[in-house]
Amino acid sequence: MATLIHTLADHSDDVNYCAFSSSCLATCSLDKTIRVYSLSDFTELPYSPLRGHTYAVHCCCFSPSGRVLASCSTDGTSALWDTRSGRRLAVLQQPGASPVRVCRFSPEATYLLAGAADGSVVLWNVQSLKLYRSGNVKGGSLMACAFSPNGNFFVTGSSSGDLTIWDDKMRCLHNEKAHDLGVTCCDISSHPVSDSENGFKCFQMASCGQDNQIKLWLILFADFLGVQLKYKCTLNGHSAPVLACAFSCDGQMIVSGSVDKSVIIYETSTGSTLHTLSQHTRYVTTCAFAPDSPLLATGSMDKTVHIWQLDLKQPCAGDYVENESKVAVEDWSEDDVSAWLCAQDLADFVGLFKMNNIDGKELLNLTKESLANELKIESLGQRSKVLQKIEELRMAMTSVSVPVPDEFLCPITRELMNDPVIATDGYSYEREAMENWISNRRSSPMTNLPLHSPTLTPNRTLKMAISRWLETQQK
Repeated sequence: MATLIHTLADHSDDVNYCAFSSSCLATCSLDKTIRVYSLSDFTELPYSPLRGHTYAVHCCCFSPSGRVLASCSTDGTSALWDTRSGRRLAVLQQPGASPVRVCRFSPEATYLLAGAADGSVVLWNVQSLKLYRSGNVKGGSLMACAFSPNGNFFVTGSSSGDLTIWDDKMRCLHNEKAHDLGVTCCDISSHPVSDSENGFKCFQMASCGQDNQIKLWLILFADFLGVQLKYKCTLNGHSAPVLACAFSCDGQMIVSGSVDKSVIIYETSTGSTLHTLSQHTRYVTTCAFAPDSPLLATGSMDKTVHIWQLDLKQPCAGDYVENESKVAVEDWSEDDVSAWLCAQDLADFVGLFKMNNIDGKELLNLTKESLANELKIESLGQRSKVLQKIEELRMAMTSVSVPVPDEFLCPITRELMNDPVIATDGYSYEREAMENWISNRRSSPMTNLPLHSPTLTPNRTLKMAISRWLETQQK
């Protein structure tokens, strides 16, 4: 469960980015400012907001120690700030003075990476504040970047749709077209994983783009193979361009934000949807997990940053069917089947299933014989693995209960309401959740506008409807 516990509404324009340290949250905006909050009570620190950029601030990030905050702006500069005093430590001018879109510290904080609209990529030495290396991506603006956990390489994403892997000497190791309409964000999990095919330890990466997709990749390093970027699967939960994606610190979850105004949290290992959050009223531009606490921050063009408390209990068997599939399995499209194959670590069969036009109905009807004779899967072990996953899918389908109608769920807790009340914003909430909400703030959880009164009126009609629905489920 993800519960909205706080909303920050201090920026006067679109929120572009948010970033956590172990004790603080930083946000930046089109309003030219960076704001810094304490995680203990979400109050703004005395020196906040940080002012100095002359145009919109696109990105901000903390050094690994949390003692330095970096920001970058349309004004063509990256700035370094002391998080203890708010003092500006340095202003780093991008070569060519192009608008700087992204910035990241290397894991050991030796370098600050800054990427700009003209495609320039710069590594600044944080100690000397001198330019260490520079390069350029071809045919587009640099929109995304991420360092590997060991700092030996970093990845950039461009508006032309390319993902490029660079070493720390700014040598291009690999380039791949990833998103047809442009990359918007990328992130590398801090937890290495094993590639089952080759047995190598590798890094898991997520990228997202204007094509509405999130793609998962494996980055493999081997002396005899060089660098490989291996496609794993695609997550298709959003209905519009995806603007942000990020791994949780343990690598078990991925969060994304989109032009469709929603935030989706996925389970990394299966690709199943754990939570869909729809409280923002405009495009979701940024999302980030806290490193040392079960918190998630999401920022939007609605000028707000939502703070979510996550329940980190392990997902139940059948979550893929219950949560990911709003559509019955027998109604799945071929693309839905492809997504399911990726989630089950069967991505190698996506092309084969597409070539044979396997949709949801065909999937459920597959047998040992049809896998061997029609799909021509020669390996008995592979056929058995596919059949086992299909059987698990059938069993999960039979155990999934009817989903609760959305209007019966409290917008704050996303749980079935027991004592629904109507607030002065016209929306219904669980009484206890709303009472807790207005004890700390006087704004609507749904609109973020001021509540004219703390009065809560029992919604007896809704309570009766919920009771009738519960009775039908018990029959």
